[in-house]
Amino acid sequence: MRGNGDSTMIKLTNTDVLVLAARVAERITAMEPCKIVLYGVPRGGIPAAYALHSALMSKNIEASITDAPNQATHIVDDLIDSGATLKAYREDYPTKLFVALIDKRTEQRYHRQWITFPWEQGPEEHGIEDNVRRVIQFLGDDPKREGLLDTPARVARAWSHWGAGYGKNPADVLRVFEDGAENVDELVVVKDIPFYSQCEHHMAPFFGTATIGYIPNGKIVGLSKLSRLLDIFARRLQVQERLTNQVADALIEHLDPLGVGVIINARHLCMESRGICKQGHLTITSAVRGALREKPEARAEFMALARA
Repeated sequence: MRGNGDSTMIKLTNTDVLVLAARVAERITAMEPCKIVLYGVPRGGIPAAYALHSALMSKNIEASITDAPNQATHIVDDLIDSGATLKAYREDYPTKLFVALIDKRTEQRYHRQWITFPWEQGPEEHGIEDNVRRVIQFLGDDPKREGLLDTPARVARAWSHWGAGYGKNPADVLRVFEDGAENVDELVVVKDIPFYSQCEHHMAPFFGTATIGYIPNGKIVGLSKLSRLLDIFARRLQVQERLTNQVADALIEHLDPLGVGVIINARHLCMESRGICKQGHLTITSAVRGALREKPEARAEFMALARA
């Protein structure tokens, strides 16, 4: 088990899967006996259906597997997380029973866990590379073409960099100093810090600059740490509004200043390269806390410094 942002990872073994399948089989056989026909939801539900089939057969329950969901008595998935797959199948096949090896909605021990089944495991970068090859094929190109041979590995390395903010703690970069903060009660502002992030709606880049300021309250922070703090939150799947507030809130929590201000100016390729395809627009978001929110003159000073 290892940390990954706010969740932890559980890697299930084949033995774990057999235990889970046996548990589901117990629930099924506790109902009115019938001939059971299983349909596995592609892709993870297919090995789950085979494991469940084996568990049912070991109980001398007549069971089979079908390729057609309309012929099944039970639709099988490996995991229920948000419930979106469950909802879709229930809408299309309301008379079918939907079962899963793990239901995160009702099993509290799995609630904040990232679960990987044996059929999903292997070197993580290889799994990512396989998915990139599928995207290339989806687009209509050949992943074996010379110019694309190394693309899956490059994409894996790139996303490792773009997603490096997960699992990082703002407290680790916001080391504060009291030495040097004597009588410092005016704004400290770092302007036009460049950042690059990925829109969580389309996984397309958005990028721009941030201006971050704070009024010390007996403590200061290394100026480079404001850039590092911005990177922690920018190198995640994001929306600009959340990014702005996360930076401001982290400074309030870990620096305890008298006030904080954050302004972000960004261009969004999800808007410029698709949809309305309008280039050159800036989206501006701001977050103010403490004295910069409560005192109009302090807020006006920060805004003037940001524009200067």
